Amino acid sequence: MRSTADADDRASLLRSHPRPTLARPGWASLDGDWEFTTGAPGDNPADLTFDQSIVVPFPPESAASGLGVDTCEEPRYRRTFTADPAPGHHVLLHFEGVDHDARVWVNGHLVGGHAGGYTPFALDVTDALRHGEGDTHTLVVAASDDARDLELPRGKQAWTADPEVIWYRRSSGIWRSVWLEEVPALRIASVAWTPLDTDGTLAGSIALAGLPRGASGRHSVEATFTHDGVLLARITLQATGPKVEFQVRLGDARTVPIERLLWTPEHPRLIDVDVKLVSDGAVADEVASYTGLRTVRAVRGAVRINERPTFLRLVLEQAYWPDSQFTAPSLEALRAEAQLIADLGFNGLRMHQMSADPRFLRACDELGLLVWADLPAAQLFTPAALERTTANLTELVARDRNHPSLIAWVPFNESWGIPRVARELRQQNAVVALQALAKALDPTRLALGNDGWEHVTGDVIGVHDYSHEPAKLKRRYLPGVIAATLAWRRPGARRLVVGAPRRLGRTLALEGTPVVLSEFGGVSLDSDQAAWRGYGRVRSASALVERVSALVDAVGPDSGLAGWCWTQLTDTLQEQNGLTWPDRTPKAPIADLRAAITESAQA
Repeated sequence: MRSTADADDRASLLRSHPRPTLARPGWASLDGDWEFTTGAPGDNPADLTFDQSIVVPFPPESAASGLGVDTCEEPRYRRTFTADPAPGHHVLLHFEGVDHDARVWVNGHLVGGHAGGYTPFALDVTDALRHGEGDTHTLVVAASDDARDLELPRGKQAWTADPEVIWYRRSSGIWRSVWLEEVPALRIASVAWTPLDTDGTLAGSIALAGLPRGASGRHSVEATFTHDGVLLARITLQATGPKVEFQVRLGDARTVPIERLLWTPEHPRLIDVDVKLVSDGAVADEVASYTGLRTVRAVRGAVRINERPTFLRLVLEQAYWPDSQFTAPSLEALRAEAQLIADLGFNGLRMHQMSADPRFLRACDELGLLVWADLPAAQLFTPAALERTTANLTELVARDRNHPSLIAWVPFNESWGIPRVARELRQQNAVVALQALAKALDPTRLALGNDGWEHVTGDVIGVHDYSHEPAKLKRRYLPGVIAATLAWRRPGARRLVVGAPRRLGRTLALEGTPVVLSEFGGVSLDSDQAAWRGYGRVRSASALVERVSALVDAVGPDSGLAGWCWTQLTDTLQEQNGLTWPDRTPKAPIADLRAAITESAQA
């Protein structure tokens, strides 16, 4: 059993580490002041003069970066760092997000790159270090982000000169943390934990790097599972190849009953996992990780967490801050964001057109918030756009698969990037393919197809309905009426479901696909003249609370819905329909808002 101090240190490491589900102590942040300039496509940054400075990881378009430019399609960065790895060790350089294409040099050597603005990458820079010539090294990063390329997955970044309607300011270049990690040559490369049932059966997959051929009998992996300091299981396996896979049963009446280990929104219990790689009797590497014993299924019209129907009370999370844009201003701000969502009475959120910061997901894991994860959308349907969206999905599943809070993948939002999905088979096939890919990569979570309207396939049907008439909402989503609503209602002149209405009704009745009102509400409180007028409007805090209460009451657990997602958490530029102002101050007393959200929406 670990001491309290050790447990506290471990919890602190996992909360602050950029990669909280696989953490080693001693990592080094490279965030802070960098040299900066702008370049041109395909240039050699060695030829440039770095005559400005920037605060990383804030994008150059943000005030927090110290620049605040309107557009920066070719940002260039330079800084020095120190690294003097022990013999036989490697230095990994991690980037949590560079939008969109990145090229990286260390000491003048091109060490690699990455395409994709919303997913992390790591480069082994060991061979580029100047061994024996001191431990100070020069790092240069070149990013390329075409502001008007509609084939790029841009999420809610505007491609017009100025933000308008529901689109926000652009966020180019480095926009998430950069960090260094010294690792042994023989090391743990990744871990994956998959809960298989509600009896505590967990599948583990541990990938190794640097394992020599013919290693049989010399290397082993030990995984230790604990909860609140109580040992649940310890398993030791021989490492004969680059991956070690196993199943383990956690919890029994003699140690901790399984009902006291399951992760739920009400009781978000986390299982600590410590993994050691042993070589010739000595510990070669060890990492800290964690998991949650949580299953999720869509069945008989409900979303079931650990086989218990759970009514979803989600909020649309845009994750945008006034001074730092899509980059959180601090770790504390990320954790405060999750706490605000919980304090308002929501049991989850839809991360809208953004990849979540993994440290935010750690906070959601601790608080019991259920997360739907959108893929950021391109605006055109082309082979290139589809290829980039597919890569995003594959990389995000690999990054976030260990977070119990994450319960659903959303490959497409409405018809973004698939504008003719209602009538073009090729675009329908894209929806089917990405939904199937999500289920193939991650069969233990829900996967939607396209959320909002023109539904093609998915574990859940997501509907966007911004009616502000509670009586109409109530009539549309009555248990016996909801199939007809899906068949005949046309918000924005678009069908809710692609397919013959009569067949649809039978399918819903037979299969019981849950329906979630995945965007609704959208109330602006006395918004200014610059606000987009696409939502309802009230003129006082008390009127806001009344409107929220009335709309939520119309679509609660007694309806035919499996849940809803309120639009949205915060005001964001001209989209001023949040429950809070941009600085996260609630627009009405938080207790009143919480009562409006929860009292008529109890499962």
